[in-house]
Amino acid sequence: MACTFCRIIKGEIPCMKLFESEKTLAFLDIGPLSKGHALVIPKYHGAKLADIPDDQLSEILPTLKKLVNATGATDYNILQNNGTIAHQQVHHVHFHMIPKPNDSEGLGIKWPSQTGDMDNLKALCEDIKSKM
Repeated sequence: MACTFCRIIKGEIPCMKLFESEKTLAFLDIGPLSKGHALVIPKYHGAKLADIPDDQLSEILPTLKKLVNATGATDYNILQNNGTIAHQQVHHVHFHMIPKPNDSEGLGIKWPSQTGDMDNLKALCEDIKSKM
C-alpha cells in the first residue's frame, strides 16, 4: 500500500488544501484537535526528518507561520513526530500546527522533565557538537 500522504500529493486521496507549492503541501487535519489544526508536509517522501534533504524542507517553517497568521492563533503548538514509539502514525514527515484556544481544545501534553546532572549534560553537549 502506498503512503497516504504521497497519495494525497498525487491527488488520489482528496484533502482540504490550504497551500501548495513545488515542495510543500498544507491541508486541514481530518481528525482535528482544535479549529484550524493543519498539517504541512514536504512533497519529498521520507519517513523521518533526517530522511528529507535540507532543500526540501526550506518552505516548511514559512508555511507554518503563514498558517498561524491565517488562523489567527495566538497560542499554538507545532508538532513533528519521528517513529512509531514517538507517536508517528503516518510514516511521511509531517508537521502539525495545532491552535490552542483554551485549556480543553488543542494539544494536551505532559512534559516529564527531570533535573539534569550538569556534568553529564556538558559531556553530552560536547559529544553532540562533535558530530554536527
